[in-house]
Amino acid sequence: MSLRLLFLSLALLLAAGRARAQDLLTKRNGDEVQVKILEITPLEVKFRRTDNPDGPLISVYKTEVFMIRYANGAKEVFGVAPAPGAPYLAGPPRPAAPAPTPHTGPDVPGDVVFPDEEVHLSGPRIGFTVLTAGPLNRGRQEAGYHDLNPFLTQFGWQFETRLFRLPNGVSGLAEFVPLVGGLEQNKFIPSISGILGIRGPKGFEFGLGPNLTPLGANIVLALGTSFRSKSGLNFPVNLAVVPGNGGARISLLVGFNSRHR
Repeated sequence: MSLRLLFLSLALLLAAGRARAQDLLTKRNGDEVQVKILEITPLEVKFRRTDNPDGPLISVYKTEVFMIRYANGAKEVFGVAPAPGAPYLAGPPRPAAPAPTPHTGPDVPGDVVFPDEEVHLSGPRIGFTVLTAGPLNRGRQEAGYHDLNPFLTQFGWQFETRLFRLPNGVSGLAEFVPLVGGLEQNKFIPSISGILGIRGPKGFEFGLGPNLTPLGANIVLALGTSFRSKSGLNFPVNLAVVPGNGGARISLLVGFNSRHR
């Protein structure tokens, strides 16, 4: 009898220890789940349910989590819980489609919003530039490109950083765009642009900033939009105009990018 009591006591101690090792995850919609927290990243909380410890690893966005109470009694609050009866704004559990955003404005293509997070959307660019008479003649006479044609191909990279995001979906952008033109004419014509701009809630954007080429320094005016594929890639299309030198340089660029921090 004493041996049986010993085994029973050990089993109760193990069960009690396992119960104490549980963490309590409270979602913003009020649901509470007994879990074992495994990892917390800047975007997600990863855990396994304690009623299925050998089950799959589950990930939820931190915007869905109100609080975690750990087994040792400590707790971590991720946001203010909504008032009773208030609509649930954090979005459903992680879907296959792009995740919903915590703001109330429309989504910008490719731009999943986390208010305190700096977002980068950078990628390659390819396109062409058309030179009107003024810049073309100056390039031939002053820049040393004697047999320059008015149509130039362009290859380069666009580095983009989202500076802020307003609740209505309007974003502030900073862009740096180095390009090389004229390779099809056996020429190497560099161009560097720095642009400050605004992107609207539907993805339309415009901006301006300095542009530097062998022809000199000018101001570039740019506008564009982005198209998003089902795979999550963005395909931006941008039109840029550089007035000056008795005419203008007009460029059309396309490319692709994906969101990263």
